[in-house]
Amino acid sequence: MSTRTDEVGSPAPETSGLPGTLPVLPTKGLVVFPQSVTPLVLGEERSIRLIDDVMNREDRVLALVAARDPEAEEPPPEDIYTVGTAARVQRMVKVPDGTVRVLVEGLDRVSVGEYEETEPFLVARVEVLPDVVDAGTEIEALARNLQTIFGRVIELVPYLPDELHIAAANVEDPAMLSYLIASSLRLRLEERQELLELTDVRERLRRLTVIVNREVEVLELGAKIQSDVQSDMDKMQREHFLRQQLRAIQEELGESDEGQAEINELRGRLDEVDPPAEAREVVERELGRLERLPSGAAEHSVIRTYIDWILSIPWSVRTEDDLDLERARTILDEDHYDIDKVKERIVEHLAVARLNPDAPAPILCFSGPPGVGKTSLGQSIARALGRKFARISVGGVRDESEIRGHRRTYVGAMPGTIVRAIRDADAMNPVMMIDEIDKMGADFRGDPSSAMLEVLDPAQNDSFRDHYLDMPLDLSSVLFICTANLLDTIPRPLLDRMEVIPLAGYIDEEKLHIARRFLLPRQREQAGLREDQLDLTDDGIATVIGEYTREAGVRQLERRLAAVARKIARRVAEGDGGDTAIGPDAVREHLGPERVHNEVKRRTEEAGVATGLAVTGAGGEILFVEASVMPGTGRLQVTGQLGDVMKESAQAALSYVRAHAAELGLDVGDDYFLQHDVHLHVPAGAVPKDGPSAGVTLTTALVSALTGRPVDCDVAMTGEITLTGQVLPVGGVKEKVLAARRAGIGTVIIPTLTQEQLAEVDEGLLTDLRVVPADRLEQVLDAALEKAG
Repeated sequence: MSTRTDEVGSPAPETSGLPGTLPVLPTKGLVVFPQSVTPLVLGEERSIRLIDDVMNREDRVLALVAARDPEAEEPPPEDIYTVGTAARVQRMVKVPDGTVRVLVEGLDRVSVGEYEETEPFLVARVEVLPDVVDAGTEIEALARNLQTIFGRVIELVPYLPDELHIAAANVEDPAMLSYLIASSLRLRLEERQELLELTDVRERLRRLTVIVNREVEVLELGAKIQSDVQSDMDKMQREHFLRQQLRAIQEELGESDEGQAEINELRGRLDEVDPPAEAREVVERELGRLERLPSGAAEHSVIRTYIDWILSIPWSVRTEDDLDLERARTILDEDHYDIDKVKERIVEHLAVARLNPDAPAPILCFSGPPGVGKTSLGQSIARALGRKFARISVGGVRDESEIRGHRRTYVGAMPGTIVRAIRDADAMNPVMMIDEIDKMGADFRGDPSSAMLEVLDPAQNDSFRDHYLDMPLDLSSVLFICTANLLDTIPRPLLDRMEVIPLAGYIDEEKLHIARRFLLPRQREQAGLREDQLDLTDDGIATVIGEYTREAGVRQLERRLAAVARKIARRVAEGDGGDTAIGPDAVREHLGPERVHNEVKRRTEEAGVATGLAVTGAGGEILFVEASVMPGTGRLQVTGQLGDVMKESAQAALSYVRAHAAELGLDVGDDYFLQHDVHLHVPAGAVPKDGPSAGVTLTTALVSALTGRPVDCDVAMTGEITLTGQVLPVGGVKEKVLAARRAGIGTVIIPTLTQEQLAEVDEGLLTDLRVVPADRLEQVLDAALEKAG
């Protein structure tokens, strides 16, 4: 049933006529051409009713017209193209699943006009569109060229049989040739519809030539790529190629290999973690690389480890702060005795957070001797805030990569301690304690304190970049708490970023309260004893403190209490029972001879020995300065492993004494110091000592040796001196006062300008202690030296 014109404008007579109206069957994603046989699968109720009606007709003819939207279930007339193909149903089979399969043969192109019916199916007026064929050599040349190019397509495409080339070569009608080729190629819906709507066969052949040439170029390029890849493929690439093929086969079978399961697992974790956009983009890119790599590749494990690290960070996890001020204060009081200044600072932070939740977290630095509770205080703060706790120690760290991580190019690379602590805390806002920050070093591997500048700077740590992750990490919600024994070794730029809260040592009364409330119950629990099996009296605890420990903190005290607990535990285990009232005598029996002796009175009973005060990494300490004068040549000798500053203080002390000999009441001649040597010694020679605060002590010891007047054994002193006899202020007055109190000293001489530092000392500690301010050496000597006779 073909209609065409052999010359332009002169249509050939129809071989057979078509009805004026036909049922219209919309096809989805398919264009049926005349002279082609096409199978169709129909499942919509409207389409099945249409086929049933057509099969009851004698001619069994319908119009097949493509729908504009292939996804539409039952497209309305306006969503259907206006040019289609009249076709005859050759065969129909109904399948048990409810669908209908039909085989149709295309007859003529038709133009769809007005729709006369839309229910139960579409019926429209149609008009045959005859092909316009311009007889001549040009159209013959177009047809032959198209046959040649189509033959090349058949060679390159495996799904086209070779017989199709023979069939195309035997087609003499240009219109039929265009239909055959157009129906054989896998073209886009729009291109197929465009070819169907072209009435001029010459234009159709030209357009088809362009399309087929394009297909040939794409196929030849693909073949060339395949050839190049195949020739360059080494053993690993062949394995990868086979794995890809195996993966495709397994997907078709509904199975999946371990590699794909691993990728799917990582993608699931990515959705659960919900990282920021930049981190998600990096993970997606690395997952793409991981999919393309065989599991045996060296880089496979590197990429997998990198993705695991990114997904192990709790990007979206934040604990909610408990802003109950009263509860926080109660928790801090339960865990630590005294240190009210630190507790007040934490409560202030909670108050600010309640009023302004977006306020930046403070960066604190607890400075004080060992054993005063700096580290455990961080745990209590985390409990009071309701946050996770993470602790890292940077003591002895000399490599910057320990903080920032190693770059991924290195073997065994991993993130720095900051990222690892965030991962372990499983929250982005933990309380992070950086222990021993004063003991970081620097060498050829970098300066870790410089890396800490970014971590501890609120203006920068919202985009901290670890070298391994190489993406910004927000640390602005982390509450950083650093600990240090000495501030002198911390670089000034780093110290400037922290709010320093000093924690001085404890006096004996405070240690007794701490032992009673915290240490003794803990040691009792660790030894497995009940309260009725182990209990020390206050005098017993005081004996442990005074005779077996000398420290600013309570670490040694806890060890001595643990030793007593072990002794009692042994007795209980042997069936002898416990001891409910361990007094001083029982303590001495359990711990043995006294280990700490009060040497102040014995050491200063002779002239030339003075008691000084100093601050060390262990807190405040007392030290003795000994002076001796002997015949010689006027030399000054200093011993005791003294630093340069302390040696200069000794020289200044001697110069002051020589210049003011008469005022000091020294009965010496003009050449006395030229004929005598002066030796200044600070015992404990294995311990390095330095600083200017021993100036008054050196001078007092020297004057005591020259005058023969001993220094009062109940006096200790601190202060820097000048050649004119002025006493200059020094630091650490609180720690020094506590050291004097622990040593049983009753009078402390301090520079007048440091009296304001006494405000940090509890008034109760000063009750039994006489503080003598001095701004001249004459005042120091008058208060320290015993009266003549």
